[in-house]
Amino acid sequence: MNRLQYETSPYLLQHAGNPVDWYPWCDEAFERARKEDKPVLVSIGYAACHWCHVMEHESFEDAEVAAYMNEHFINIKVDREERPDVDHMYMDALQAMTSQGGWPLNMFVTPERKPFYGGTYYPPKRVYQRPSWMEVLEAVRLTWEQNRDAVTAQSEQLIQHLQHINLQETGYGHLPFGRDDFELIANNMLVQADEQWGGFGMAPKFPQTMSLQFLLHYYYATNNDKALAHVALSINKMLSGGIYDQLGGGLARYSTDAEWLVPHFEKMLYDNALLLTLLADAYAIAPKERYASAMRQTIEFCIRELSINKSGVGFYASLDADSEGEEGKFYVWTYEEVMHLLPDMDEQLKQYWDIRPEGNWEGKIILNTSHIDEEWLQAAEQSDKQFYQKLNHARDVLMAARARRPRPQTDNKVLLSWNALMTVALLQCGRVLNEESYLRLGAANLRFLLDTYRMQGEWYRNFSHGKLSVPATLEDYAYLIKALFAGAEVLRKYEYALIAKDMMAFVHQHFSDADARFYYFTHAAQSEILVRKVETYDGALPSVNAVMAHNNLLLSLWFEDQHALARCQGMLQSINSVAHRYPSSFGHWCYVLLNMVTQKTLVVKGAELEFSGYWPQILIAYAVENKEIGIPLIDNVLQVAENHYQYCSQNTCYPPIKEKEKLFLKIKLDKMLE
Repeated sequence: MNRLQYETSPYLLQHAGNPVDWYPWCDEAFERARKEDKPVLVSIGYAACHWCHVMEHESFEDAEVAAYMNEHFINIKVDREERPDVDHMYMDALQAMTSQGGWPLNMFVTPERKPFYGGTYYPPKRVYQRPSWMEVLEAVRLTWEQNRDAVTAQSEQLIQHLQHINLQETGYGHLPFGRDDFELIANNMLVQADEQWGGFGMAPKFPQTMSLQFLLHYYYATNNDKALAHVALSINKMLSGGIYDQLGGGLARYSTDAEWLVPHFEKMLYDNALLLTLLADAYAIAPKERYASAMRQTIEFCIRELSINKSGVGFYASLDADSEGEEGKFYVWTYEEVMHLLPDMDEQLKQYWDIRPEGNWEGKIILNTSHIDEEWLQAAEQSDKQFYQKLNHARDVLMAARARRPRPQTDNKVLLSWNALMTVALLQCGRVLNEESYLRLGAANLRFLLDTYRMQGEWYRNFSHGKLSVPATLEDYAYLIKALFAGAEVLRKYEYALIAKDMMAFVHQHFSDADARFYYFTHAAQSEILVRKVETYDGALPSVNAVMAHNNLLLSLWFEDQHALARCQGMLQSINSVAHRYPSSFGHWCYVLLNMVTQKTLVVKGAELEFSGYWPQILIAYAVENKEIGIPLIDNVLQVAENHYQYCSQNTCYPPIKEKEKLFLKIKLDKMLE
């Protein structure tokens, strides 16, 4: 057993039995490399990564390969989800070297942690001009021993290049403020829309929920039916495809085809949290039962499959794509299996789930309803009143059979940032569905995050096996602050806004420079990270700087903080030009841009506001028993008469409104872009 046996990350523990003498990311490994004058291999992956497993089985479990690695290299294994700071640094280096990226990421670095050569998956034998892993190891060793000056020069140049491209933009152009500005953004985004299958671009296809959320907000502000239609198409096609688990709920990470049929079968907590938030917004605009059902089913999946103790408080990171050494085996079926379990299944149900003798993917069946339209469903309901009863019975039978199969491995890291996103999702779903149990669950999760992830004054990223590990990154702080502001508004627990304010001050101090507009991904004290990344793109997760821009906007609204508003505007000015040109890579920035332009506040005093609708631009708060609580947004309306609404827009407060009808009319007229 190597040193990984003492780690808590499931990915690192997967490699604990390798003959490779792995280290975790630590100073000890680099100090040994310096003393022995050896290059360091930093191999990065994650538990649900299919090709990471393949390379492990082919190379890292091979005794001869391991012996060579141990003799000539110091070898470090990194879980990218546990250490996104390390992953960012070396992924940027790989993309600078090769214009490509992905996992597994294998980067060769100096004892000073500076990268000089890297790649992704390497096969055990040369294939299609791709060198074998042993060929790569031998070439790197020879270069290290015979051409050290070139290695040193290349690593220095690469670090300088990464530092240069990481310089913060300081654009000062005008911010978009009218319909024409946002029409350009929306049109540039919709140019990439797949008008047949939804989503954006061709295969492989990711959900890109951030872009869809912007289009929903854009529709709300402009009544642009094309934007709404594409969101509805995208949601319906995803929920119908194999990317969405038709039996158990939950979204897979991405689809390998344009039709959403064949997923990469890993299921990530963050994808499902982002799906839930999108569904909540879509349901608020168009309360379709399909959206509500998908929300409930996905929350049930997360509680059943990912919750720490099946209570829904604290969620694991992911489910693996593989089981029994085969990707997707847990989820797919043969025709014979289905007919053995359901011998009386009628043709209507087979048609509904695309069940055919020849299968629909490599001779197997991925359950999907992609070919089913509303007219077919209406005909099914009219011709057979028992259709949904039969459907639910078949689902129960297949779920029970699937539960007896060997399960994909669960990555039982409990990450602060991903759980914060799930907390926001639960609160949003509870709000739009008026479902008290989801609100209670969101509240319990927020309390869990605040009670668990801080130790001796320091915040941590990962909670696993009862232990905290890894310093919190900007991602953790940004998403937790987002959850705190959501908890303050939805739960009316305004102490969360005060905590968010304090946490924002901490982030300003330790993740930013005095003159900087954006925030660094890592704490200033993390000296082992050679390049402090400024992350601005949306990836699988919303850009942390976009989230921080929105957090600054919310801070300015709750606390009338003009410095926070200026920081938000400065960040948006810097990103505005590139977000206009490439909005699909900056979907959350576009959403924040639109929020800043349309943002309003509404304080309710002595009344209740029963609303069911989509009000993305309105921050709603309630006065607290005629006493000051230290939040200007609320405290400043104490002089307003009871049973009134104080509605403010762009630093202008309208006369208090008593009649709900007048309030709703004002909101309706005030939502539109000019």
